Amino acid sequence: MNGHQRIQSALQGKPPDTVPIMLHSFMLAAREAGYSMGQFRADPSAMAESFIKSVETYCYDGILFDVDTATLAGAVGVPIELMEDDPATSYQGCLSSLNDIRNLPPPDVGANARVQIWLEAVTKLKAYFKDEIYIRGNCDQAPFSLASMMRSPQEWFMDLIREPTAVLDLLEYCTQASCQFIDLMAETGADMLSNGDSPAGPELISPEMYQLFALPYEQRVVEAAHKHGLPYALHICGNTESILDMMLQTGAEALEIDYKTDPHAAKRIFDGKVTFIGNLDPVGVLQLGSPEIVRQTTRELLAVFSDTPQFILNAGCAIPATTPSENIHAMIQTARQS
Repeated sequence: MNGHQRIQSALQGKPPDTVPIMLHSFMLAAREAGYSMGQFRADPSAMAESFIKSVETYCYDGILFDVDTATLAGAVGVPIELMEDDPATSYQGCLSSLNDIRNLPPPDVGANARVQIWLEAVTKLKAYFKDEIYIRGNCDQAPFSLASMMRSPQEWFMDLIREPTAVLDLLEYCTQASCQFIDLMAETGADMLSNGDSPAGPELISPEMYQLFALPYEQRVVEAAHKHGLPYALHICGNTESILDMMLQTGAEALEIDYKTDPHAAKRIFDGKVTFIGNLDPVGVLQLGSPEIVRQTTRELLAVFSDTPQFILNAGCAIPATTPSENIHAMIQTARQS
């Protein structure tokens, strides 16, 4: 099997010939290719070259194409700080109140230059790898997360308590924007689509609030991917154990789980229902651990999912740029030998 076939098998619940590996490694890929984050985010050719070199170096099966967590926010008017040596980030909201949503024009994500750079880079990767390596086109932030950036997180969490009905208009707007990015990414030829919805996790809001304010809008984004005939993955940061059963209700084919979530709990809830992606600690293990710690931790994770084909090895979140290459090799070699 090639990489594309391995990941496709895992998503379909069919046994691959070896454990499939998809890395969330854009920062590491850029650094090892000799690009700053500023150079990387501005040039689709630099993005494609970085991921190509990374696959050639480590021989993994799938690319999680990502650039930062602020591109979609920038496309809907959130001020963005474009740092040279770090991923772009938002530093304040663009709505002083929920009433301001009435004054915004409809979202037009495709008009944003940075969105177009993402799309061109994924198109280049798909043209290069064809059906040899699996390409997952991340579409930045899911609606709940995007809403928190438009209002600023502090104001957004207060809105949920003070104005639980008024927030629905903003969530509707953000869902339109998220679905536009999904539609655009589908046109690149990407094999899979995904979003992150990290502020929707139980470390920041209750499971009841997740069910009311995040889940219905995540479901609509998943439906948008499925209209293109593409599988979908959802990522939420933190310990998500208390909402794992609800995350199943999104309809996603895969759930990418942070390292803070017990993989045994995820296996028990997901078994036979959805593909697990993750969930090595990207900092404590991959960046700061020794190769032997990486190998041991990888073996422990593989053992949890040894009796199911619905497993794709990855870190639980983005791999830091300064992660030692020997640690990535140790993780992948351990998986290949399992």
